[in-house]
Amino acid sequence: MTLATAALIGLALAFDFLNGLHDSANSIATVVSTRVLRPSFAVIWAAFFNFIAFLFFGLHVANTIGNGLVAGGLVDPAVIFGALTGAIVWNVLTWLLGIPSSSSHALIGGLVGAAMAKAGPGAVIWGGLSTVASAIVLSPVTGFLLALLLVLAVSWASVRTTPFAVDRRFRVLQFVSSSLLSLGHGGNDAQKTMGIITVLLFSQGVLQGEFHVPLWVVLACQAAMALGTLAGGWRIVRTMGTRITHLKPMQGFCAETGGALALFGATWLGVPVSTTHTLTGSIIGVGAARRTSAVRWGVARGIVVAWVLTLPASALVGAICYWLVATLAR
Repeated sequence: MTLATAALIGLALAFDFLNGLHDSANSIATVVSTRVLRPSFAVIWAAFFNFIAFLFFGLHVANTIGNGLVAGGLVDPAVIFGALTGAIVWNVLTWLLGIPSSSSHALIGGLVGAAMAKAGPGAVIWGGLSTVASAIVLSPVTGFLLALLLVLAVSWASVRTTPFAVDRRFRVLQFVSSSLLSLGHGGNDAQKTMGIITVLLFSQGVLQGEFHVPLWVVLACQAAMALGTLAGGWRIVRTMGTRITHLKPMQGFCAETGGALALFGATWLGVPVSTTHTLTGSIIGVGAARRTSAVRWGVARGIVVAWVLTLPASALVGAICYWLVATLAR
C-alpha cells in the first residue's frame, strides 16, 4: 500500500467521523428534545448502536457505492480525493450553518462530480444514480407515512389511557426506538465510506478478485462514525428536535421508529439513503398527524432546499478538486 493510498484512507475515515458528527443530531435530536435522555448520555447511547450496526446488516450499500455508481475502471486516487473533498466541504459548511443536509448524498455527489471531471458523463452508471435520486424523494415520504400511521395507531390504542401514563410509557419505549434509529444510521451511512475505501483498494491493486469489503475496513468505518456521533453535532440538534415541530415522548417514539423502519428496508435493499431526509420526513409526519399548523413549514422548506442543492454542490466541489489534483500531478 502506497503512502498516497494510506492518506486517502485516512481522509475517508475523517469524512466518516464528520458524517457521524454531522448526523448525530438524527440519532439523538428526538430523544433529547423530549428530555428522555441528557445530550451527554444520548450520544453515548447512539454511538454504541452506530458501532454494532454491522452485526445486523449485510454490506449491500457498500457494494452499491463501490461498483454501482461510477465505472470502476475509472476510479483512481484523484477521483477518490475529489469525492471525499467535495463531501467534506459541503458537510462542514452545512454543519456551521446548522442545516441538516445529507452526508450520504454529499459523498455520492462528490464521487459523481470527480468521475465526470475525469471522463465525462459516460463515467456515471446512470441507473444506479437514478435509484439514489429517487431515494431523495422516497425516503422522507416513506418516513413521513410510517410515522404518521404509527401516531394514528398509537393514539387510537391509548385513547383510554391518561396523558401521564402515556408519557411515562413512551419515555421507556424511546430507549428502544432511539437505539433502532441509531442502528439504521450506522448500518446505512458507514457503508458508504466502506464502499469508497474498498474501490480505492481495488483500483490500486491492494485487493484482488471479486468486489468484497475487508473486515478491517468495516470495523474502521463503524468506529470512525461512532466516534463522530460521540462528539455530537449540537448545532443541528435544535433544528431537528424543536424547530420543525414540538415533540412529546409518544411523537418522538413514532418518529424514530418510522425512520428506523425506512432505513432498515433501504439498507437491506442496498439503497444508499439519507438518514437526515428520512428522519426529517418522520418528524414532519408526527407533527402533521396532530395538525398541519403544528409543523413549521418554513423551516422544513429551508431543509428541502439544502437537500436539492447537496448533490450538484458537492459534485461541483468534487470536480474542481479532481481537476486541481490532476493538473498538479501532470
